[in-house]
Amino acid sequence: MKKVILVKNGEIVLKGLNRSTFEDILIKNIRRRLAPVGTFKFHKSQSTITVIPDDDDIDFDLAVACMKRVFGIVGFSVAVVCEKDIESIKAATLEFLGDDLRAVRTFKVNGKRSDKRFSMTSPEICREVGAHILSNIQPLTVDVHNPELTVTVEVRDQVLIHGNQFKGAGGLPVGSSGKACLLLSGGIDSPVAGWMMAKRGISLDAVHFASPPYTSKRAEQKVKDLAQIVARYSGRIHLMVVPFTKLQETIKDNCPEDMFTLIMRRMMMKIAQRLAQERDCKALITGESLGQVASQTIGALACTNAVAEMPVFRPLIGMDKDEIITISRKIDTFETSLLPYEDCCTVFTPKHPKTRPVLSMLEEAEAAIDFEPLIDEAVRGTQHCNIDAE
Repeated sequence: MKKVILVKNGEIVLKGLNRSTFEDILIKNIRRRLAPVGTFKFHKSQSTITVIPDDDDIDFDLAVACMKRVFGIVGFSVAVVCEKDIESIKAATLEFLGDDLRAVRTFKVNGKRSDKRFSMTSPEICREVGAHILSNIQPLTVDVHNPELTVTVEVRDQVLIHGNQFKGAGGLPVGSSGKACLLLSGGIDSPVAGWMMAKRGISLDAVHFASPPYTSKRAEQKVKDLAQIVARYSGRIHLMVVPFTKLQETIKDNCPEDMFTLIMRRMMMKIAQRLAQERDCKALITGESLGQVASQTIGALACTNAVAEMPVFRPLIGMDKDEIITISRKIDTFETSLLPYEDCCTVFTPKHPKTRPVLSMLEEAEAAIDFEPLIDEAVRGTQHCNIDAE
């Protein structure tokens, strides 16, 4: 039996005249994600994309695992193709779904006849296939309201039979909403923020600030590991590691202690913005959540925003820590984020940071130092690498 994968588009179906563009991006992403499994052909029809393997002997379990992480898919099924006559349909249903039917107690048959030339109506297909299942597999009962297994028979130009759908990742295809640069610290929040924006179709670059010898190579590797986990969903991430030691030491030695964190954040935003513009990113992404720490009060965020010349996305802004941790566990970044390797945000942390900063006072403190040569040096010294999923 020839097996295929039926992909159900999510909100792509609402895109009107732009729908084909979104579907083409989704197909490109599916093709890239399934590359370790094999090569495939794709057929678009209504709200479904049919993924057809070139080789019948592929690992469909691996294909399913890969497909679950592709944004833009609301659900998908592994289906079998059979001849367009009722006896072939009944035989193929038992052969393909027999083990699944024996593992449940209730089922129903869902018939979908798109090809009106087929001699039987959808209800007739349901009755014939359902009766055949009941006569061959015992004990089993029909439950049309809440079945454990739904057997779907779709009659199109060919017949497709499948069981329950796998849940997709949802969202929009990565790359359909442009590209943005994620400030990736190594904590719990920023990988979640990157994942959330990738789900909205954003292609990710990432920037990480390292301050050796205060931060170690292990901390840098931790960030690369986090980027690799997020890349399972987003695809390749271009990671930029910025040498930040000299800037941090300059701020510590020359700025009021209670302003240190905010001035540091403003310098990070300036550098990230420069790097983002070089990479044709149209926005920055941070993992900030309102009120979580002193640098994330409304006043502090306003002072940080004041140096930004492009949009700053903060997808976690209204979430509490438990909600963020729940997502981090779901996407498998939590345990890596907990590894006890320091990042530059914990270096020279003031005892009493300002929670209600005044922008003019920050700008006055910064004006006493010529930061531009230090920013230029940090940008020039940035190390670049591409991070792919495992």
